[in-house]
Amino acid sequence: MNIPAPDLTQRPPRSARVRLGNYALLPRMLDKGRAELIGKNGDYHFACPLDQNFVRFAGIDTEALKAELAAGKGDGEILEWIEANATIKRSPWEIAQWSAWRDTAVPTDAESREFFNELHKGAGPKREDIATWADVLDLDDHVSFGGKA
Repeated sequence: MNIPAPDLTQRPPRSARVRLGNYALLPRMLDKGRAELIGKNGDYHFACPLDQNFVRFAGIDTEALKAELAAGKGDGEILEWIEANATIKRSPWEIAQWSAWRDTAVPTDAESREFFNELHKGAGPKREDIATWADVLDLDDHVSFGGKA
């Protein structure tokens, strides 16, 4: 398969805070999907529970999205595809509000908090500024590729 894809065994996907079409999470999900297609996803997984937040909000099918990625479409083309194929049509203000909420989302159940705490402990247990999913993912990505907590 000859598609432009990041090698996630060498560097992390884009941050969950990065936007495409003002959607948080989407660029990270696309990086993971492309890397998975070429077998270079490392420890990252396309359509993971985090990605499912975007999938539910946008109203798209992950397998259909993966097929579009396999066709070699770039970010702009994927965004156009999402806008054309989403079963839930969102207004710009809804997307902006949802993305702002995703930036500040925290674990809400015991299982999620346990997973969050394990990531936090493993990446930077002395970091008191890690409160959101975006915080812990950025920290874990940084530390996983040799950065200091």
